Amino acid sequence: MTTEFDESKVLVVDDEPSLANALGCVLLTEGYHVRTAAEGRNALASFHEWRPRLVITDLRMAPMDGIELCRQIRAQSNVPIIVVSGEDDEGSKIEALDSGADDYVVKPFNAGELLARVRAVLRRGMDTTSDSAGSLGVGDFLIDLDTRRVYVDASEVRLTPKQFDLLLYLARRPDQVVPHARLLSAVWGGEYSEHREYLRVFMRQLRKKLEDNPSRPRYLLTEHLIGYRFSPRGEVDKASPRHERATGNLAQQLS
Repeated sequence: MTTEFDESKVLVVDDEPSLANALGCVLLTEGYHVRTAAEGRNALASFHEWRPRLVITDLRMAPMDGIELCRQIRAQSNVPIIVVSGEDDEGSKIEALDSGADDYVVKPFNAGELLARVRAVLRRGMDTTSDSAGSLGVGDFLIDLDTRRVYVDASEVRLTPKQFDLLLYLARRPDQVVPHARLLSAVWGGEYSEHREYLRVFMRQLRKKLEDNPSRPRYLLTEHLIGYRFSPRGEVDKASPRHERATGNLAQQLS
């Protein structure tokens, strides 16, 4: 059994054999090694045995659908996942991204578009070039750019590739307001500049992992109608009990 992920292995999951085979042929012509599966349970078994570098999956399959497959893979691995689906509504996209997918492609699509998405997620997942080598220490955060690991107050926090990319882009611009469109273009690509649902989902995921209280974030702050701002040492929420206690104690000392 292979114990390491092969950068050229792609697992394609679709309950329509003709679509799975077509996707496989497109990838094979670009030099990727491809396996196919018809639904989530078989795909999960193949994932454990074959150790692919990327998973491309449909959404609606039985008995295990693409949503559950994403959850199962994401619970144990940071391997990139691209969902392909005929459902173009925001709810389906949010459901897929929330379950652990890194990207969402709507059917029908052309081969060039799919291959561009594949290259993008693989490139970002393994980018350890000299341009990004070393580490970034900012406030309570240490971001190891070589291993793509994140530490908050010396404790490691496990992030998916896309979560890491999003945090890194913000961390390189501490205390700067980054507009939605610029953040989307930088992390996902220019064609995503209007897909704000991606930011909502991934920012919620990051806050769950990085914030003591995700509903009152201190590090990842929303600038209403504009974008987001990263506060590396954290800002006390003025409505929080912690802030009320602090100001109350100060008032007593000054009285």
